[in-house]
Amino acid sequence: MSINPADPRTPAEQIADQLRDQIGTGALPPGARLPSERQLAERYGVSTTTAVRAIERLRDEGLVVSRPGAGRFVRVPRQLVRVGSDRYARWRRDAGKAPFQAEMEDAGIEWRQEILELAEVPADDVVAHWLNVEPGTPVWVRRRRTWAEGEPTQLADSFYRLEVVSGTAIQQENTGPGGGHARLEEQGYRISRFREEIRVRMPSAQESHDLHLAGGTPVAELHRITYSESGEVVEFFRSVMAGDRHIFGYEFEAPE
Repeated sequence: MSINPADPRTPAEQIADQLRDQIGTGALPPGARLPSERQLAERYGVSTTTAVRAIERLRDEGLVVSRPGAGRFVRVPRQLVRVGSDRYARWRRDAGKAPFQAEMEDAGIEWRQEILELAEVPADDVVAHWLNVEPGTPVWVRRRRTWAEGEPTQLADSFYRLEVVSGTAIQQENTGPGGGHARLEEQGYRISRFREEIRVRMPSAQESHDLHLAGGTPVAELHRITYSESGEVVEFFRSVMAGDRHIFGYEFEAPE
């Protein structure tokens, strides 16, 4: 292994590319310890600063993780969670399954949900837009963090107008069989359709901490709007999902 001085790539890029190739071919398998910065510097005849830059590139790409006091390691792939539109099917609610529960049980994945907050909060601009209220209007929020196989997968917030959920189990930790959607339908808000919007971005420092994300791992922010048969929005759902743990798959009829 050596640095090619005629190569337009910087030495750090050349080292990172060679290490990336070794990770891709399995020469450096998941969980393998990378050479230290000093070892890389000696091997390639570069400064330790250059070696550090090379490893940082791989860390920023999510290929390498650091363990304090132990070194740098090839990241072990995390189990993927499939997200599909069928998780909202009414037959699942009738069978007592909330969307996240249905996804996890279909995949045979151990899961749990952690309630972070149940409270009245002022609606921000996005929440206010979808719930058709003025910004700052008190709305009800259910903040959760979901876990799969012992690792956090998403931060999930559901927002409702107060008159929609007042006195229902949606205001309790346990919403009961079928989850919040089943409780909405019991209140007479028969759900007719959903709209989802997804964007991929880099996480905030707090999101990285809460989801235990390695450096360079993006998140998918999903907005779900739940409509009743009358056309009103009865829930606005906003979640931040670990980008390395989810696959989004949808099936739908081709429009005429």
